[in-house]
Amino acid sequence: MQAEIKKACRTLRAETECPGRLQPMEYEMQRNPKILAFSGSSRKGSLNANLLKHAVDAVRAAGADVTAIDLRDLSLPLYDGDLEAGHGVPENAKILRTQMIAHDGFLMASPEYNGSVSALLKNTLDWCSRPVDGIDGLAPYRGKTVALLSASVSPFGGARGLIALRAIMAKMGAIVLGEDVAVPFAQNAFDDSGALTHAGAIQVVHTLATNFVKLTHKLHVLPALDGSVR
Repeated sequence: MQAEIKKACRTLRAETECPGRLQPMEYEMQRNPKILAFSGSSRKGSLNANLLKHAVDAVRAAGADVTAIDLRDLSLPLYDGDLEAGHGVPENAKILRTQMIAHDGFLMASPEYNGSVSALLKNTLDWCSRPVDGIDGLAPYRGKTVALLSASVSPFGGARGLIALRAIMAKMGAIVLGEDVAVPFAQNAFDDSGALTHAGAIQVVHTLATNFVKLTHKLHVLPALDGSVR
């Protein structure tokens, strides 16, 4: 008992003498939200890929840890139920599922193809929605916060594609930020290096990033303080 009292006194003394030292609750509050970022475009020099790069920087500046990936690197086959039955879920889809589960939210940029999303993006989402090793298919999506962006040469900025993507993500249980970013006439919004230069677009991306990180922190970081399950 005496040893325990002495230990407690030493701990209290150390905490008093080092007021800047983080306590367990303070440390948990310092954890940054973990965001996975990807674009649904497969085109070299893609406007959406360039927009995503700027958004990634903005989300990092807002206080999140961001992992950016290129969906083209996965080389996933077109989803086919027979292929899945015969060979299972592709290894790269399993790897991405694991990544998605480990992150708190997704930052997604998508081109608009005929009022919807690209085949690359939809195919990736479909493969990652398949159950693997007893883990249900929607585990990578359920409860994740999602921020959506699009850039297009059209006057609508790809907004119709974002409506479709919002519906897809919500159907799978994700929490999609109420606002999104659609950059119209995007061929004029970037310089030759691909950097976003349009002042209005820069501002709305900054606002989106700030609100996205705040929401993700509220839903995924703060609940850990009282032991809530994510």
